[in-house]
Amino acid sequence: MKLEFVGPASILENGDVSYPAMLDGKPLKCSFSYEALQDLDIDGVETNALQLFKNHQLKLLSIAEQKILNGHVIEGAVHLFSHDLVLD
Repeated sequence: MKLEFVGPASILENGDVSYPAMLDGKPLKCSFSYEALQDLDIDGVETNALQLFKNHQLKLLSIAEQKILNGHVIEGAVHLFSHDLVLD
């Protein structure tokens, strides 16, 4: 299985963030819920979804990668929600 996150990040109509990837040479849509992004902002100061994503990009992409490797790709997409986060 070959996974490559290609980006760039963009805002979806519902306020979530999308980050394109390639899985075995095929496009894969990765989306990150705004709620999950907010949950990573402990101080609750940042409200811009793209900035929240950029601030936590490595952690978010790592979680997305784990979901993909665990077989949670549905119809060419993987979605990350608050319950997917492992907060330290």
